Order: sequence, then structure tokens, then C-alpha cells
Amino acid sequence: MAEVIRTQAVVDALARAAAVLEAQSAYFTELDQAVGDGDMGITMGKIGVALQAYAAETPVDDAPGGGDIGKWLAQAGMAANRACPSTMGTLLATALMRAGKEVRGKTELTPDDLVTMFRAAAEGMQERGKAKLGDKTILDAIFPAADAFAAAVADHASLAQPAASRWTKPRPAATPSPRCAAASAAPAGWASAPKARSTRDARCW
Repeated sequence: MAEVIRTQAVVDALARAAAVLEAQSAYFTELDQAVGDGDMGITMGKIGVALQAYAAETPVDDAPGGGDIGKWLAQAGMAANRACPSTMGTLLATALMRAGKEVRGKTELTPDDLVTMFRAAAEGMQERGKAKLGDKTILDAIFPAADAFAAAVADHASLAQPAASRWTKPRPAATPSPRCAAASAAPAGWASAPKARSTRDARCW
């Protein structure tokens, strides 16, 4: 895994992710029709188009050493919210803004920065949406993905290595993981940070 992620890599990554949202809009609609009101594809498509345009038209500040990545990501969140101020649009906007806040003022990132951003984005979505793990929302995918990514970084794995092998089979909502069942009242690692309660609940259920 590269030790330094520079501004253009961040821009390119956002553009690629946005292109997938647009390309898979019909699939999102199909999934949402089975469990919801069927408008997820429209939402994701609009956000994908908006973020691709943002990445193409909004250069990162040309200050020496590169621009402010955190500010750029926060503005990307605002672009997503303007494009589709729906529930999901707001959640994605919040994720981008929370991730950006964690690296405000930085002109390059480390893998550990990415871990912090991913976790902040997940927690932001949880707080804004008022959902809990096990409610069958996007959180049930985002938090395991954040854990898998953090484990990959800790193992010095390449970003190209599939993270799916690190995910565990989903458990019933009311069943804690074996790790969490055995955990002490003050779990180690990031769950012992100031937001320990909400973060620990997110990882354990």
C-alpha cells in the first residue's frame, strides 16, 4: 500500500466511485424496488453525475505541495447534497464532509488517514440518519467495510487486495460478535476514543 496519497489520487478516486454510482443506477433501482420505494437508482445516478462533474471542474487548490484535501472533500459533499437533497443524498454528503473534516488542511494523506476518514464517514452517517447496526440500512455494510479496510491497513496489505475475505458472515441483529462478547468495558483501539459508546455498538452488533 502506498505510504502517501496525493491530491490527484483523491480526485481520481472520487471520480471513479461517482462513475460507478451512475453506471449502476438501474441496479440500485432494482434492489430498492424489492425493499423500498424504488427511487435509490435515481438518487445514486444524480449524485454520481454531480460528483463526476465536481471532480472534473473543481481543481484542488494549487498551493505549494498540493491543495487542501479536506476542504475539497467537504465541498464535494455539498455538491452531492445540492444534486439530490434526499435522505440518501444527505447521508452521502455527511459522509464526505465528515471524512474531509478529519484531514482539513492536509495536502497529502497516509493510509492511516484513510482509516480515520472511513470511520468518521461511517459514524457521521449513523449520527445523521439516527439508525443502528442491525436495522438493515447502509450502516450494515459501511461499518464492516470500515473494519475490513482498517485491518488491511494494519496488515500493510495492498489496496488492490479484495477486502471481502476479511468480512465475517452477517449475524442476527441481536447477536453480539464473539470478540465483543468477550471485550472488556474499555475496549482497545479506536473504540476507546471519545465516541466509544456509539462506535463500540456499531462494531459489536
